[in-house]
Amino acid sequence: MSSIQTVHAATGAAPEGRDLPASLVLLLATGAGLSVASLYYAQPMLGVLGADIGASTRSVGFIPTLTQLGYALGILLLAPLGDRFDRRRIVLAKAAALCAALLVAGAAPSIGVLLAASLAIGLAATMAQDIVPAAATLAPEATRGKTVGTVMTGLLLGILLSRVVSGFVAEHFGWRAMFIAAAASIALIGAAAWRGLPRFRPTTHLAYAALLGSLGTLWSRHGMLRRAALAQALLAVGFSAFWSTLAVMLHGEPFHLGSAAAGAFGLAGAANALAAPLAGRLADRRGPELVTRLGAGLVVVSFAAMGPAPLMPPHAQLWLLALAAVGFDLGMQAALIAHQTIVYGIEPGARSRLNAVLFTSMFIGMAVGSALGALALAQWGWAGVTWLATGTAAAALAVRLWPRKAA
Repeated sequence: MSSIQTVHAATGAAPEGRDLPASLVLLLATGAGLSVASLYYAQPMLGVLGADIGASTRSVGFIPTLTQLGYALGILLLAPLGDRFDRRRIVLAKAAALCAALLVAGAAPSIGVLLAASLAIGLAATMAQDIVPAAATLAPEATRGKTVGTVMTGLLLGILLSRVVSGFVAEHFGWRAMFIAAAASIALIGAAAWRGLPRFRPTTHLAYAALLGSLGTLWSRHGMLRRAALAQALLAVGFSAFWSTLAVMLHGEPFHLGSAAAGAFGLAGAANALAAPLAGRLADRRGPELVTRLGAGLVVVSFAAMGPAPLMPPHAQLWLLALAAVGFDLGMQAALIAHQTIVYGIEPGARSRLNAVLFTSMFIGMAVGSALGALALAQWGWAGVTWLATGTAAAALAVRLWPRKAA
């Protein structure tokens, strides 16, 4: 263990003014990205997956919903344990569980087993939500926004590139190969975390029931937390509605595109993940409130721009969708980094629980977005999805612009 890791192990925080080693930041960013990517591998594969195992479109549609609900449950029920126990041990345990769940998904003989595995994947993938508060704890205060932004770059690249990778792998090697490869990647990151992640001192000795109960106390006590959670959840509704219906929309008229094409749309937003540290720096220098408003505003404009797409030729529609994806991904990421900066500064000893509230809200929004997006697509076509996303993003912007009362 290096000298800086020894200090971390003893105090759970970085020495004043000292940045984290680049190797440790890389480990945190990679771990966050690979774990959260497990939530999204299935989305571009739904078209081929359902046909292969003889499942109905309705049944297959529950795969992303259960995965996201599992993630929300895991954040709510498991992430607060990061304040009570050594986060290193929690990360290692979740890595083992996630690897096992992915292997079960890859070997699933029926839709029922795959749905159960999807729920388990969501629960175990919350190791990402132990890694991000770990980065905030290890980083010095002056550069916390930048460090969290860098780790979030890994997480966001995992979200965006997961669709690209899974679409390609499913089309060329089959959807089962994707789950097996994902399990191997988690096994590797677990081994790296065992060697390179420092230990953390618990910040509370509350019993589990009291620990969960304190989430409600934090919610009622901090208006900043409520605003951040509500705004991010509203942004997540549109984000999830877009990505969970894109493959279905592109598979039908007038495009007739396969899973690789749907996954390739992740490239439209992947470059924006590199802007996450810039959003963190801007939040450090100008305040996170400004960044939340800029991010939410960009999401509104980007989703609204997709409204005329059904009136355009197919080729032009694809270009418009790609450009809009760049815009709303950038806005979503900037708002999330700023909201994390706000939340992590409320009570340093409760960062895992504060993070649990923020991300539980966000992934409830994503699960709602998946369900509403599928309904909107079935009832009103792609225009219904875009107007749903525009409306919820506008509501998020209104939350951030609403005059703040004393918390």
